[in-house]
Amino acid sequence: MNRFRTIRPEEFDPLFRRIGSDWMLISASDGSRTNTMTASWGGCGILWNRPVAVCLIRPQRYTYGIVEAAGQLSLSFLPETFRPALSWCGSHSGRESDKFAGAGLTCRFTDGIPYPAEAAQVLLCRKLYADDIRESRFLDASLLSNYRGDDFHRFYICEIERVLVADN
Repeated sequence: MNRFRTIRPEEFDPLFRRIGSDWMLISASDGSRTNTMTASWGGCGILWNRPVAVCLIRPQRYTYGIVEAAGQLSLSFLPETFRPALSWCGSHSGRESDKFAGAGLTCRFTDGIPYPAEAAQVLLCRKLYADDIRESRFLDASLLSNYRGDDFHRFYICEIERVLVADN
C-alpha cells in the first residue's frame, strides 16, 4: 500500500507560486542609482548552513549593473492588487525613469537596501556568490530556448539577513 500522493511544487511550498506566478521585485542601490525589476525565476533554501535566496538577472538589464555594484539587494512580494505595478516594472527600463514612481510604488530603505513600501513580504539579502549561466553546462538542451539571443543570466546566491512582513 502506497501512503504517498503526488502534489504540485506550489502546494509543497508557496514560494514556488510567489516567485514563478505572482512574481517578485529585485531592488538594489549602488549609492547613486536605485532601481527595481520584475523577476519570476529564483528560489530559496539553505546553502552553506545559511538561509539563501537565488535570483537571476540578464546582463542587458539596467538593474544588472546596479546589483553588480551593490553588496545587498531585496526581493519583494506584493499583493495581487499590485500586479499592474509588477507588469509596469517588467516592461520599462530604469535607464529612462524612476521605476518605483512610474509603477506607483514608494521606495523605502532599510539598512541601505531599497524595497517597495507596498510589499507584503521583503527579503533583505547580502550577496554571497555570483556566476554566469553558460550554454556548455546545460544537461537538457531544450532549456536553451529560454535564451534566444545568448543573453544568459548571471545568478546571485544571497544570504537572507532579514525578512520584513507587513502588518495587516
